[in-house]
Formats: sequence, C-alpha cells, structure tokens
Amino acid sequence: MRGGIDLGGTKIQAVVVDDAGRVEGEQRLPTPTVGGPQDVAEAMAGALRAAARAAGLDSAELEGVGVGSPGIVDSRRGIVTSARNLPNWEGSVPLGDALADALATRVRIENDVTVATDAEFNLGAGRPYRSILGVFWGTGVGGGIILKGKRWLGRGGAGEIGHMVVRIGGARCPCGRRGCVEAYAGRKALEERARRRVEKGEKTELFKIMEKRGRDRLTSGVWGRALEHDDKLAHKLLDQAVEALGAGVASALNVLDVDAVIIGGGLGLRLGEPYARRIEEAIMPHLFASDDPPPVHLAELGDLGGAIGASLLIRPGRAARAQTPVAG
Repeated sequence: MRGGIDLGGTKIQAVVVDDAGRVEGEQRLPTPTVGGPQDVAEAMAGALRAAARAAGLDSAELEGVGVGSPGIVDSRRGIVTSARNLPNWEGSVPLGDALADALATRVRIENDVTVATDAEFNLGAGRPYRSILGVFWGTGVGGGIILKGKRWLGRGGAGEIGHMVVRIGGARCPCGRRGCVEAYAGRKALEERARRRVEKGEKTELFKIMEKRGRDRLTSGVWGRALEHDDKLAHKLLDQAVEALGAGVASALNVLDVDAVIIGGGLGLRLGEPYARRIEEAIMPHLFASDDPPPVHLAELGDLGGAIGASLLIRPGRAARAQTPVAG
C-alpha cells in the first residue's frame, strides 16, 4: 500500500492505493487559508492518516507517501519554495521532512501538475499517446510535459504554462509578473478580478452563492453554479480565461508539437467537456500547424488524479506506463 497527497490551493486530497492502483481509502480536507506552512503540513498529515484508516492501516505501515505540491519543488531534498497560492508560503519549506516525521514513513515530493500529468499518462486520458501536454486549470494554471514516454522537467521549471505571457504589460499575475495566462485564467486571479468589478458597482451572484454554500473563496463549484444562474460577470471573466488558455496552450504546442492535450484541474473538471471544447476552439487561431491539431481531452481520473499520480512516486520504475487501470 502507498499513499498519495494532492496539495491544492483550496483542497487537500489524500488516497491510499494498492499495487494495482486501486484506491482503498481516501480523505479530502480544505486547504488552510490562514497560518502558514506548518498548518498546511498538519492538515496534509491529517488527511493522509484518515485515508490510511479508511484502508484499515496506520500511516507507518505504508510503503511510502508521494506528494504533489505547487511551487518550486526540490524533490531530492523534499523542499518546497514559493507556493504562493498557499498561506504565507513565500520561502523554502522542508515539507518532506515534516510529513515523514508526522506519518512515520518515507515521503517523496514532486510538482503537483507533474504527478497529475503522470497519472493521466499512465492510467487516464493520455494512455493512447507517447507525448502529452497536461494543462491543469484551478487555483492557478499548471502544466506537465511528457515527451516520448518520459517526463520533461527541464532544469526544474518546465511546464509552467500558467506563466506563459499572453499580453505584454497585461494584468498582474499572482506570481508578481504581468500578462501571464494565470493572471486571466487562474481561479485566485479570477476572484480578485471579480471583487474589483463588484467594488466598481458591477452586479454578480458569485459572492452570494459563495456565502450560501458556506465557502470563503470562489471555488470551482461556485463558478459552476454562477454559470448555471447565467451570471453575466461569471460568463465574461471565464470567456477571458478561455481566450488566455487558448493562446497559452497554442504557444506551447507550437514549440512542443505533442500528440494530445489533457485538460484537468478543479475548474477544468468542474466546467467539463463544454469548456474543454471551448479551449480547443480557442487554441486554433494561434496554432501554427492548424491543419493537423492535436486532440484535446478532459482528464479521466477526476479529482483523485493528482493524489493517485503522487502515489506513483513511490512505485519503483514509476516512469514506466502502468498496465492496470484504476478502479474506485
């Protein structure tokens, strides 16, 4: 049995899986919005312990725990730096050591979108292909790259599709730069833009829905419900998000020319096939090889994909393609 933790800007998803990749226990908790890295680490450990109990185990009995984390990840030392979508996480944090102590088992950490892309390549929508681009649309916008069956990490910063510039001198991104895809499409940036519009007198149901659902952020579910209510501001902001995603993904494809694009992440999954098709359409005007575009697929593993991908970090030979699909 192996554990996997997907650390996101709004939720922590933990799973325990067996050797065949079947999920035997799971737990989902909200990501802390206050405090700091220690509070996040404690919540992660709590989620994994609960998933292990659901599988009839103690965390110390696991072969190990893999973690998918946002930010800059030093996987060799288990250090996560500048995870800016998490509370007060500006510096470098030895997350691996903290979790290993709390869970009494070995811990491996990689970038969250890298492991989610691995999961889709091994077990999900990427299985028919040898090269894919994973685009995970949630609190931020992350990317994962697999070329000829192998991860492409570059010098450690590859796949940051959310920080491809789509407008010189454009909107301020949560990363501090301007004009990034994430400045227009990331859920955190979308919420900031929505709040500014409301302060200027624009009408929206977004924050009423948020309060009614007992949320303190505009989650993917809140955005989805706002669209169901035909909220004009939600439509307007998400239209801009799709436009930015299309330009960013097309630019990446013009360089990489992969076999397929996989759309995942909290917003990507919540908005589903209609928005995957809209992103596909938004790619086309910017795609150089437009006569032979790669297919765009929605991620198949759903909300558990990131945690399942993280669990693969513990499997020997994890880069090899798995032969057994996940069963819930």
